[in-house]
Amino acid sequence: MAKSSVVTILSTAAPGQAPAIAKMLVERRLVACVNIQPVRSIYRWKGRTLDEGESLMIMKSRKENTDAVIAAIKKEHSYEVPEIIVLPVIAGYAPYLDWVRREAGPA
Repeated sequence: MAKSSVVTILSTAAPGQAPAIAKMLVERRLVACVNIQPVRSIYRWKGRTLDEGESLMIMKSRKENTDAVIAAIKKEHSYEVPEIIVLPVIAGYAPYLDWVRREAGPA
C-alpha cells in the first residue's frame, strides 16, 4: 500500500441535484470521481426532526483541492448548511491513488 495525499469528501444533496454537482466537480478537475448513492437521512433542523431521501456523494480528490471543492459545493448547493466532510486517505492501492492525483489536478 502507498501513502497518500488523497482525500475522500462526503456530501449529501437532494437526489436531483447530486449529478449536476458531481459533473461540475469532475469537469473542473477538482475531484477525480464521484460515487452517488441514495440514502435516508434522519436529522434535526430548526427544531424539527426530518426524515428525507437524499443522495450521498463520495468524492475522491487531492488534499490541496479541499478548499476549492468546499467552495464549489457551497456555491451550487441548495441547502442552507450542506454536509461537507473531508476524510484523509491514509493508504491505498498505488495505481488508483496515482490516477486520483492525475485526474484531480491541473489540466
